[in-house]
Amino acid sequence: MALLVRLKAVTELRGKGDRLAKAAFRGLSFYTRVLENCEGEARFDETFRWPIATNIDGNEMLEIQVFNYSKVFTNRLIGTFRMVLQKVVEEGQLEVTDTLIDDNNSAIRTSVSIEIRYQALDGTVGAWNDGEFLESPNSQLDGRGPFETDSLLPGQRQGPAVSPGKSNPSLQSAERHFRRAGKGVFSVMKLGKIRPPKEDSHRKQDEPAVLETEDLDRKAMRLGGGLDPDTISLASVTAVTTNVSNKRSKPDIKMEPSAGRPMDYQVSITVIEARQLVGLNMDPVVCVEVGEEKKYTSMKESTNCPYYNEYFVFDFHVPPDVMFDKIIKLSVIHSKNLLRSGTLVGSFKMDVGTVYTQPEHQFYHKWAILSDPEDITAGLKGYLKCDIAVVGKGDNIKTPHKANETDEDDIEGNLLLPDGVPPERQWARFYIKIYRAEGLPRMNTSLMANVKKALIGENKDLVDPYVQVLFAGQKGKTSVQKSSYEPLWNEQIVCTEMFPPLCKRLKVQIRDSDKVNDMAIGTHFIDLRKISNEGDKGFLPTFGPAWVNMYGSTRNYTLMDEHQDLNEGLGEGVSFRARLLLSLAVEILDTSNPEITSSTEVQVEQTMPVADNCTGKMEEFFLFGAFLEATMIDRKIGDKPINFEVTIGNYGNQLDGPARPSLRRKRDGGDGEEEDTELLQHSSEDEADDAGELVSVSCTPPMKPLITDRNYFHLPYFEKKPCIYIKSWWQDQRRRLYNANIMDKIADKLEEGLNDVHEMIKTEKPHPERRLRGVLEELSSGCFRFVTLANKDQSLSARTRLDRERLKSCMRELENMGQQAKTLRSQVKKNTMRDKLKLVQNFLQKLRFLADEPQHSIPDVFIWMMSNGKRIAYARIPSKDILYSIVDEETGKDCAKVKTVFLRLPGKRGFGPAGWTVQAKMEIYLWLGLNKQRKDFLSGLPCGFEEKKASRGLGLQAFPPISLLYTKKQVFQLRAHMYQARSLFAADSSGLSDPFARVFFITQGQCTEVLNETLCPTWDQMLVFDNVELYGEAHEMRDDPPIIVIEVYDQDTVGKADFMGRTFAKPVVKMSDEPYAPPRFPPQLEYYQIYRGNSTAGDLLAAFELLQIGPAGKSDLPPIDGPTDTEQGPILPVPLGIRPVLSKYRVEILFWGLRDLKRVNLAQVDRPRVDIECAGKGVQSALIQNYKKNPNFSTLVKWFEVDLPENELLHPPLNIRVVDCRAFGRYTLVGSHAVSSLRRFIHRPLDKKAQQWNTAGEIVISMEPEVPIKKMETMVKLEANSDAVVKVDVSEEEKEKKRKKKKGGGDEAEEEEPDESMLDWWSKYFASIETMKEQLRKQEAAAAEAEEKEELEIAEGSKAQAKAKEKAKVPKEDKKKKQQQPPEAPEKKSKQKIDELKVYNKELEAEFDNFEDWLHTFSLFRGKIGDNDDTATEEERVVGRFKGSMCVYKVPLPEDLTKEASYDPNFGMFQGIPSNDPINVLVRVYVVRATDLHPADINGKADPYVSIKLGKTDIKDKENYISKQLNPIFGKSFDIEATFPMESMLTVAVFDWDLVGSDDLIGETKIDLENRYYSKHRATCGISQTYSVHGYNAWRDPAKPTQILSRLCKEGKADGPHYGPSGRVKVANRVFTGPTELEDENGQKKQTEEHLALAALRHWEEIPRVGCRLVPEHVETRPLLNPDKPGIEQGRLEMWVDMFPMDMPAPGPAIDISPRKPKRYELRVIIWNTDEVILEDDDFFTGEKSSDIFVRGWLKGQQEDKQDTDVHYHSLTGEGNFNWRYIFPFDYLMAEEKIVMSKKESMFSWDETEYKIPARLTLQVWDADHFSADDFLGAIELDLNRFPRGAKTAKQCSMEMVTNEGDLPLVSIFKQKRVKGWWPFVARNENDELELTGKVEAELHLLTAEEAEKSPAGLARNEPDPLEKPNRPDTSFIWFLNPLKSIRYFIWHTYRWLLLKLLLLLLLLLLVGLFFYSMPGYLVKKLLGA
Repeated sequence: MALLVRLKAVTELRGKGDRLAKAAFRGLSFYTRVLENCEGEARFDETFRWPIATNIDGNEMLEIQVFNYSKVFTNRLIGTFRMVLQKVVEEGQLEVTDTLIDDNNSAIRTSVSIEIRYQALDGTVGAWNDGEFLESPNSQLDGRGPFETDSLLPGQRQGPAVSPGKSNPSLQSAERHFRRAGKGVFSVMKLGKIRPPKEDSHRKQDEPAVLETEDLDRKAMRLGGGLDPDTISLASVTAVTTNVSNKRSKPDIKMEPSAGRPMDYQVSITVIEARQLVGLNMDPVVCVEVGEEKKYTSMKESTNCPYYNEYFVFDFHVPPDVMFDKIIKLSVIHSKNLLRSGTLVGSFKMDVGTVYTQPEHQFYHKWAILSDPEDITAGLKGYLKCDIAVVGKGDNIKTPHKANETDEDDIEGNLLLPDGVPPERQWARFYIKIYRAEGLPRMNTSLMANVKKALIGENKDLVDPYVQVLFAGQKGKTSVQKSSYEPLWNEQIVCTEMFPPLCKRLKVQIRDSDKVNDMAIGTHFIDLRKISNEGDKGFLPTFGPAWVNMYGSTRNYTLMDEHQDLNEGLGEGVSFRARLLLSLAVEILDTSNPEITSSTEVQVEQTMPVADNCTGKMEEFFLFGAFLEATMIDRKIGDKPINFEVTIGNYGNQLDGPARPSLRRKRDGGDGEEEDTELLQHSSEDEADDAGELVSVSCTPPMKPLITDRNYFHLPYFEKKPCIYIKSWWQDQRRRLYNANIMDKIADKLEEGLNDVHEMIKTEKPHPERRLRGVLEELSSGCFRFVTLANKDQSLSARTRLDRERLKSCMRELENMGQQAKTLRSQVKKNTMRDKLKLVQNFLQKLRFLADEPQHSIPDVFIWMMSNGKRIAYARIPSKDILYSIVDEETGKDCAKVKTVFLRLPGKRGFGPAGWTVQAKMEIYLWLGLNKQRKDFLSGLPCGFEEKKASRGLGLQAFPPISLLYTKKQVFQLRAHMYQARSLFAADSSGLSDPFARVFFITQGQCTEVLNETLCPTWDQMLVFDNVELYGEAHEMRDDPPIIVIEVYDQDTVGKADFMGRTFAKPVVKMSDEPYAPPRFPPQLEYYQIYRGNSTAGDLLAAFELLQIGPAGKSDLPPIDGPTDTEQGPILPVPLGIRPVLSKYRVEILFWGLRDLKRVNLAQVDRPRVDIECAGKGVQSALIQNYKKNPNFSTLVKWFEVDLPENELLHPPLNIRVVDCRAFGRYTLVGSHAVSSLRRFIHRPLDKKAQQWNTAGEIVISMEPEVPIKKMETMVKLEANSDAVVKVDVSEEEKEKKRKKKKGGGDEAEEEEPDESMLDWWSKYFASIETMKEQLRKQEAAAAEAEEKEELEIAEGSKAQAKAKEKAKVPKEDKKKKQQQPPEAPEKKSKQKIDELKVYNKELEAEFDNFEDWLHTFSLFRGKIGDNDDTATEEERVVGRFKGSMCVYKVPLPEDLTKEASYDPNFGMFQGIPSNDPINVLVRVYVVRATDLHPADINGKADPYVSIKLGKTDIKDKENYISKQLNPIFGKSFDIEATFPMESMLTVAVFDWDLVGSDDLIGETKIDLENRYYSKHRATCGISQTYSVHGYNAWRDPAKPTQILSRLCKEGKADGPHYGPSGRVKVANRVFTGPTELEDENGQKKQTEEHLALAALRHWEEIPRVGCRLVPEHVETRPLLNPDKPGIEQGRLEMWVDMFPMDMPAPGPAIDISPRKPKRYELRVIIWNTDEVILEDDDFFTGEKSSDIFVRGWLKGQQEDKQDTDVHYHSLTGEGNFNWRYIFPFDYLMAEEKIVMSKKESMFSWDETEYKIPARLTLQVWDADHFSADDFLGAIELDLNRFPRGAKTAKQCSMEMVTNEGDLPLVSIFKQKRVKGWWPFVARNENDELELTGKVEAELHLLTAEEAEKSPAGLARNEPDPLEKPNRPDTSFIWFLNPLKSIRYFIWHTYRWLLLKLLLLLLLLLLVGLFFYSMPGYLVKKLLGA
């Protein structure tokens, strides 16, 4: 299938010029050649061919553009011709002449004539009309023309030429070529690299073999137009060794599976504090849980905002997968004690993986939102502030510098959530529906089953499966389906979790229920990131219903399965286990809905079954495989017959259990009437079942292997190649795999391109940026191609929601990526190259992520090697890689290709060295597709075979062959030119190896000679393999030679050789009819990376050529030079044309000394010597006579001459070996070091030009003494010949301002100048830390800004770029203005003028390049490198260090150097180095503080102290240990006298003090003092910022700045220093200005030049030639490491070291840096009144609301110093009057804003522990109750450093003062001293909202201890200074003491009218009563008339 377009001519052109045309179709463009000086007509006459995979659609377009070509500017478009291809599709052929249209779509006169031909799928092609297409005379191409790029470097491989392709008029040759290659050259292009015949890049045979860059530029210009080389893309310059063509796919070098191997991890969590906990007056404890381990903080009493600052560490040794699935759970528990577990307030969950993917693997000072899992309707339950870090081995964590905790009080801005997760997370339900499973293995021994069968007579399936789902620490299980290989569940498991969840994976496991223990059958992880999309057009997690395939251990059941881990999901499964049909959906809960169940327990419910066809229509698939080669079979299994089994799912599995019917599959998708069962097992001979159906053959016949060499065997697959084929039925979900394949191919191409670019940068080939442009061009066209292909995706019935959503988001992403790639392409320039590379690397990750399809369809294919019926080794091939599609891009990358597969051992057996040995190397051809598409399943095999069918008559044609018989065979000779290897692996105990290489090709193997004791062998040997027989067509061999495997071994005298690594190569092939001539031959040496397991283990420099032996025999081959005889026999050297060109170099070695040599075989090293060897030549150092007394060498410089390659990249390594000379001429090896690259030691003479400017002009740099912060801006760098004077002197204005300030007393907001006497070293330190943080913040901001700008540019694309630039300009100008303001008007609150030092948040070495400016340190190694990563670390192999240096240069030394006056020939290039005689030094070590120490005691704390060791001195500062502190402040200095070089390694360690037993080492750091002492950076004593003779900043170096400066000038031979008038000093051609007056302690001023000298020193790096940065006064931060936990930081130490030579004047006393003592203060709080306190109680008599108010307050800790007022009873209005004074004495550290308190932690504590807590005053209002607990009403917490100013009156006091503190003016009691006002009390109501519960009028008064003593005051209302009694209303008393009073007040007061009425009523009633009472008697009397 192809579209051919012949571009004949363009006519009616205007003017005269160079013309170029471009033809584009389906995103692939071709360029014609440039026709120069055409007038009127341009006859191009070129043909282009587009191979196409899908039929052309009638409305697709062909586009032809014609340009005026310009060498200088971009090409100008003349016009465009576009044509819809409908007519072409119908007729197959067409001739067209038509006019072009210009940019505005209007026709122009110019017209173009073309001819188009279309070959449809069935191969019909229109015939050409005219016979013009004869071989054109100027084509000497090898028939490879149509896509050759002219701009090829000859030594390179050619990559896919998509960029301006070179086309060529010879169509026949092209046609011929296409026929020959069988598969269309462009498909070659798409599939990877091909090696072009090298002559093609040159028309003339005699051109030089190296193409000059200018030449390249010229050619590239001619192609791509535009002179600017930065706009050309070269899509084809590349140098990657494994070039791949269309019949073979790329082998994977890395052998060992990385998953599943345990590693060390450490999770460290600091719980700092909690805020806004919901609940009243609680006693919170925090429980920290990681996985199964729990730890608790201490309990804080009655507070809602406890402050803990406790540090916990959890250590793990597990595989990464297990580690990252562990859940970190932080929960706050209320009132937990020994007896009760407490109640949960709220918890927070996150998996370890989420933390690990954060930048720096940590969250720092972030707030976790607590929620209650039991009650999801409630809101958040508070915030917990913590640090969480996860460290693997070798990760180093940069702790951000401890800040003052002001900026983190913004809780919402610092939530503990990964980027992109919204702060308002909602609850959601995750529904995991489990429908059914099939293909389960049996999980019971058949023995039991047979007993059962005998007893009960039933045959049962031997497995009782259920499904278990684990998600975010929750577990759910389905029911158990007894005895079923095909269980049906139809159940759903419902988990409730916050959304988005902070757990990445959901684990679904099929388990077998068993009485003893349940076993996992298979595990599948669902990655939530892959099944959801968080973007604005994203979708919630959704999955299926889809089948997931589970893989694990082999299916034969054994009681103790050694691979059980594989079933748990650890490591790569080695066999298919089962498939499970499941779906997942998420529903966000509306928690306000009352019906919702509020618990988060996991529920299991029944669910509806799904329709059978919901996962796709059942289709019959056909898998075919041919085994072309099986070699390198391990000799352990070489004696038994071997066969191979291929399985897909359970199809083809021969060993597995009894024969049984497989699943009844519905063949025709719809009606299930005609059910057909397919037997899984068949005898391996081929039989057809009744319907003439073909039956699978899944095993090759067993064969006995033959011997290759001592290690390996091979199977005799010569001309007869066995085949297998399997039919299987799966749901048709190929579309998923197709989309993944397209993306994978784009990604592969991108990765390959990026590797090329990296390779080009590494090998310094010219123009890597062009290659990158080509890569981007390919990427964008690939992305757009994906969009068009995926768009055609017809809507299948079985597409799940995830399929649809994924397709949409992939299309969006790729379209976007295509756009960005296009934009990026135009931005790639030489200088922006590196940044853009990083961006493109991100594209690659994104593509790989998108291509991974979460919903499986067809299971993977397994190939097992069986020996004698036992499974030995396997390979697993993803089914998508071999899946066939008629669309080329959708086909799997290994489909219908020969793939080299290395079989490996299953499971844990594959770890370590066992996993590195190859079990077998297979060349296998695989094809998988629908059975109905299988007609060309053999198309990709090498040609020249006959099919051998099975011997049955039925329908023979349709049957696949069971073997292939090759009739064609070619004979070749392989020449392997093994030149050298470097940086190999140390395999012997000496730290060296005895390496030799084995080269394997097809069935032959050969070895190089063994070179003893080296890691960098130069074999220089040619291995010749004769009579190599390859089967297939000759031309295929040329494009597709098999790969060569090279293994490097270490020869041992006893036992077998140790494996050291392997690599692959492809040979350059020469057919017998080709000349052996440049540029392809002789081949060039190339580097091949050697791998050992997954890690790199060196490089091999070699070349390989495969030469066909023609009819004339070997006489045609290039001659082989005679062998050179060595002791081992004759060896053929690498021939001259291939070995590198050498020239003479001199290597000078500086021998300084040896350090820290360890014992060798228990004997001490006494008389060591160093041997240097490079390329066979070398030199020995002088012998050190007595290592103990003086380990330095007596002769410093020696040299030797050696022939080295001209090409620096090919330089051999230089070996340093240290031997110890013993008596009787014996010597033993101590250790060795290989310097792999000499490049950094090559001496490059200075340019003349560069030296000239040293003398021209003066540059003045003026210093301004006052404001240290502005230092950054005063470093002015100018061109040396300009004579500018830069004044930045602000001092006058500053002084003026100071005067004004002193006079006017200033405003109170203005901070007063700090008093000199108040300042100490710590003031300086804290000021510096502030500055450092400021700078870090600025850097981060700047970086973020740059990134945003970058993204903006890419996203906006070219059109919007201009606008963006406009926008960007405006703010920039503003910024400039802002920057210019400070000198004119410093801000109101200018920073205190404190001199600062430099705080480095890393080691000083890291900042100053290890102080290796001239003295380098080489570690000496000995001993094997440990095989498994855990045992031997780098450090353990170090046996000492060699100090010295080297210098390499071509021999005639430059003249001017030797002619210098002071040139000493003895020192060669090392002029002016100091002597290395022993020297006495005073070392002063200052230890400031340690942070984040690893806890050493059970209680999670440590008692640290410092220990210092230097030589024999060992100082342990044990008495001054600091109790229970993980962030101790030591503040100590230690003086040690030492003698360099004997004592030069300083060890500063932090130990943990223990009362009993020995003290444990927490961590230590080692400092090499010698390199610091001798360094040009002058690291002996840091240079401070300003010079003063007294006070906290006194100069501490015994040498003054002037002395130091003159010494530096003298040593560096710089002219100066010359001090001039008016404060100037000149050094070389730089002039510095500065102040010249100095104030001594009495305030007297005197003249001095020290300031000037200091100015010059602080800018020493600007002095030409000799300048370098001098170490400033500093504090460095060094990580503490513990040898027992290698690579994991145990804390950090802040310290610095000063060194003073003893022969100089002695330095003054050490600076006092002892920790500041906290200052004693007293805080007096007077509670005057309260108002509007809510009323809690109902009155006993009257039911009236009232409250018995009292106020409680505390400052420190909590309960231990709480104070209560008396009670104001029966407040009816919420008003209370107290006049009550609290007194809180406390110790306070001003600098850290913390209160310091010491107390014993418990009764059993040995000593008091010091705590630092924030200074916060808490006031609470309570309601007193007599018989029940008091009720808490409200509280307010005031941070004494910044709290809102109290309101003047109760009316103005509102809740705003608490809720938005940010907007209110804040005051600090430490500045104000006295504050009075009203503050609100608040509490949370039932709905969790803050409400106002009262107001308090209080007065705060702060006094220092001395002031408090002078004016004492009494507690409460006592003497001295008593407060008057409060004037309370009469109601406030206790009712049961004064009942009458209470009657009077309460009853009479309120109810007097009622009472009077009642009294009257009573009287009335009495009257009436009496009346009735006396009435009868009275009546009787009356009646009787008595």
